[in-house]
Amino acid sequence: MRTKEFLTKHGIDFESIDVHGNPQGMAQLRALGARSVPVVSLGDKYTLCQSFDDVVKFLGLNVQLAERLPPEVLVQKLLTVLAAAARYTLQFPEDKFRLFFRERKRSAADTAFHVFRVAEMGLEAGEQKELEFEGFNDLPPADWTAQQIADFGLGVRDRFAAWWESCADKTMQFTVPTYYGRHTMHNVMDRTTYHAAQHTRQLILMLEDYGVAAAGPLTPEDLQGLPLPEKVWG
Repeated sequence: MRTKEFLTKHGIDFESIDVHGNPQGMAQLRALGARSVPVVSLGDKYTLCQSFDDVVKFLGLNVQLAERLPPEVLVQKLLTVLAAAARYTLQFPEDKFRLFFRERKRSAADTAFHVFRVAEMGLEAGEQKELEFEGFNDLPPADWTAQQIADFGLGVRDRFAAWWESCADKTMQFTVPTYYGRHTMHNVMDRTTYHAAQHTRQLILMLEDYGVAAAGPLTPEDLQGLPLPEKVWG
């Protein structure tokens, strides 16, 4: 979603191919040699879109990307997002929690767990454990309750806070291993924070769709400066 908005904003014509539930689209992705999405391709060349620095370089754009928020601000925003996601997880009606939402094969339970896994994977990258795209497909155990998922999320939050407290390089300029190459932890922290925030926005949307007002919804100030897509769902 964010990649499509970026290309549109900069006047770049493109064909969007959804690979989810689309065997032909998946075959095209595999033919490129890519194992994950999103990607931008030109002919038989492609780049992953996890870092927009890579997209700008790949397309040869003369574009100045917005500066990332300072690491300490990103960490505080992520901690705010994780606490909010844990609150929202506990608000879902029990009979809705495991239902797929709209056209996506992802439930509120899956989405909440995904928020926390995104943060955990960012944390593990900071500990020099390679960030692998397969982790983004992890699902909560089928027998986990909302409380267990929320507790898992708060545990990740506590671990992240402790890691940051002990982090020797608060500039986050050290590099970490990811499936899209080595990048600075600042780069990974930026993506981790806005990725978790975007899916937490989706939890709010899901609650609203089920007639439940989110407890302590994220504010514009909470999200200010994060490179979020305009759309919450799509």
